[in-house]
Amino acid sequence: MDSWSVPPVPSLPGVSRGLDLYDTATGTVRPTEPGPVARMYVCGITPYDATHMGHAATYVAFDIVQRVWLDAGHDVHYVQNVTDIDDPLLERAVATGQDWRVIADRETALFREDMSALNVIPPRDYLGAVESIPSVARYVEDLQVKGAVYAVDDDLYFSVHADPRFGTVANLDEAQMIAEFAERGGDPDRPGKRHPLDCLVWQDARPDEPAWDTPLGHGRPGWHIECVAIALDTLGMTIDVQGGGSDLAFPHHEMGASEAQVLTGEWPYARHYAHAGMVAWQGHKMSKSRGNLVFVSQLRHEGHDPAAIRLALLAHHYRSNWAWTEHGLTGAEERLALWQRAVARPAGTDAAPVIARVREHLSNDMQCPSALDVIDAWAMEQQSGTGTDPQAPGLIAEMCDALLGVRLLP
Repeated sequence: MDSWSVPPVPSLPGVSRGLDLYDTATGTVRPTEPGPVARMYVCGITPYDATHMGHAATYVAFDIVQRVWLDAGHDVHYVQNVTDIDDPLLERAVATGQDWRVIADRETALFREDMSALNVIPPRDYLGAVESIPSVARYVEDLQVKGAVYAVDDDLYFSVHADPRFGTVANLDEAQMIAEFAERGGDPDRPGKRHPLDCLVWQDARPDEPAWDTPLGHGRPGWHIECVAIALDTLGMTIDVQGGGSDLAFPHHEMGASEAQVLTGEWPYARHYAHAGMVAWQGHKMSKSRGNLVFVSQLRHEGHDPAAIRLALLAHHYRSNWAWTEHGLTGAEERLALWQRAVARPAGTDAAPVIARVREHLSNDMQCPSALDVIDAWAMEQQSGTGTDPQAPGLIAEMCDALLGVRLLP
């Protein structure tokens, strides 16, 4: 599956100290400390509707992770999936009378357009669940050999307690896990399961649903195993960051980590589990099921500059839950205009301390709102016209592009 084009990322003078990032598993902000190649997997979309602001906030947040790592001198191997076969997609196909493949292709193409417009650096590997089915089947067979998979009717389930560390990603108690599992696509009450939290890894073919022939039979993957298969195939074990929205910490990342750890006999699956907060609108978290969505493509088609949309996202700390408002977008447009006027001046005050402060804020668990404040102060000072360094405006513009992904100059 194709991703989108790679935007140019300017190189800046000086050196970043790297990235400290909050880890859900330990509940602490810790150094990421990748090797020469920083490895990150971020869970992608289920393409049954357009990219909304909650999606955009997540992928812009992990784009900042990439940019801070690049600024620190790392190569970045970033992988993202597309869940192009799953129940919500099939339900949308039935509801609209469209072929599920047409919906998936159309919405994935729109997602790529939105990410490109938002200046998000694409993943090196961008893989769909459908193209990964042979790999999924192979890993499920491996789990069977290890005695960690059992049958319920003709479906196959992973025994989560085959991993003695199950539960240490989201750190929920069993009652919380069962409740959230039921709310987020699980089936804790299915008769025949050995434990309510055991998760489906292979679903036998259902009438009038797509299925594929594999050594496991005619069927399709469960939810969590597809990401494990893609991540292990492309990045290997013990990746630097496993990322996604906070609603994926459990069950998706919890169960995926256990599957990988049982498959390899190694721990941890990821050194950091990083999660972006939820974005609300009209009083509730944006969700396709509720229908309270603000779409990136809709805002673009209304004429809003994607750089302003990105600034509206960056005005909130990536881990916070917040509400999208028109006022927030208007403020971001005013900020963008201020910055553009500032870098258009022929000279400015010294850029070096500004770059250093922005780097420090981003290195400290991606404190983007504080970084924006630093640039605001420089831009406001530019209005006095007293700066004399002819290189400063260009350096600030390059910094905004390189570190924040906000392009100020044509």
